[in-house]
Amino acid sequence: MSSKFPQFVTKHLIIRVATASDAEMLREYYVSNQAHLAPWEPIRSEAYYTLRWWRLRINQIHSEFDEASAVSFIAMTPDKSAIVAVANFSNIIQGVFKSCYLGYSISKTYEGQGLMIEFLQSCLGFMFENVGLNRVMANYIPVNERSGALLQRLGFEREGYARKYLRIAGSWQDHVLTALLKEDWLAQQR
Repeated sequence: MSSKFPQFVTKHLIIRVATASDAEMLREYYVSNQAHLAPWEPIRSEAYYTLRWWRLRINQIHSEFDEASAVSFIAMTPDKSAIVAVANFSNIIQGVFKSCYLGYSISKTYEGQGLMIEFLQSCLGFMFENVGLNRVMANYIPVNERSGALLQRLGFEREGYARKYLRIAGSWQDHVLTALLKEDWLAQQR
């Protein structure tokens, strides 16, 4: 793996940017979790579940990293045999804004084990300390109580409510708008 990409090892996870050799594991992650993730994601085309699509997507992930427009992480089991979760920090804007959006998912197999907190804490640390962001925004569908609880545990604060915000699972869905500021994240680390 290229040394330009960050990698973290936590108590239960290896966290890094996906490489070309991860394409099949990413494809398998989304194929095996298709029903699990369907209520929270846009409707996906058949192409989305192909190896070719994931090879192209990994190339795009690397380009976005090089352009500093997005950082996409995967969390893997310690033996690197499976992807546990993914996190995408997208629409990074520097300048006077220094903010981005966070989207994430976890495999049904690993849900409820505290791994998302471990994963996202490491990723947020990188984004605040290395990318220099001031704000990370994450939005969730109100009925997704697990996602809301996760964000609250991470220190995200509710900032608003957007009606018909994103087209998810085939229909426009309202979202709760939340954000975490660097200063609040740093205060939690003390």
